[in-house]
Parts: sequence; C-alpha cells; structure tokens
Amino acid sequence: MQLERNRHDLEQKLEAEGPRTYHRDIAQLHTSEAELARDLEAVLEKVQQGAEVIVERNHYPFAVLRAATPRRRTISDCIALAEQRDKERGYAVTLDPEFAAEVEQIVRNRKPWNPSSWD
Repeated sequence: MQLERNRHDLEQKLEAEGPRTYHRDIAQLHTSEAELARDLEAVLEKVQQGAEVIVERNHYPFAVLRAATPRRRTISDCIALAEQRDKERGYAVTLDPEFAAEVEQIVRNRKPWNPSSWD
C-alpha cells in the first residue's frame, strides 16, 4: 500500500512539474534520488514515454535518465497528441493554407521507396 501511495505521489509530482520542453519536444522532469529509489518503475515508465529525467542529489543534478533510442511516434500517436494539445489550449491550431497545399502536393507526388537490391 505504501508503494502505491509513493508511486501516486511521484506521478503527481512529475505531472504537476509539467514538461519542460527543449530540443525535439522532449519533456524534462526532475526527481530526487530518494524518489527514484522509492518507485523506479514509475520513473522508467516516464522515460519510456519519452521524458528525460534529471536525478538530483542534495538538490543538484547528478544523473540523467533517457531512452537509449528516441521514441518513434506513429501518425495516429501524432494525431492523438495534437488533439490532446488542442483540448489543453482550448482551441485548434490551423495550418497556413500555403503550407498545407505544399504538404498535399508532396504527398501526392511522392514515389514508393525502392532500395537497390544490394542494400
């Protein structure tokens, strides 16, 4: 029961802290060494979701946890994320009409990828 409460507290802290985003929209979260030790599973779940976790000792960063390979998002993941952000903002972002037309043209004119036989 204590583990579940600690996990819940850690998840609330990580959520309340909110993502601090930088290069490539990676969420950066901070946690203490003690919180990491209490619920490694919850922290690793955040890392698997794409977050970078800064582990602090005595309020100073001393370790960084991030996925070994970047998380690849599917188109459906991107659409779901866009819809979630629209709800958070309270309005939908619209594309510039010229940009949208250029993207449509690229999609219409793309050719199938055919790697050479020696690859």
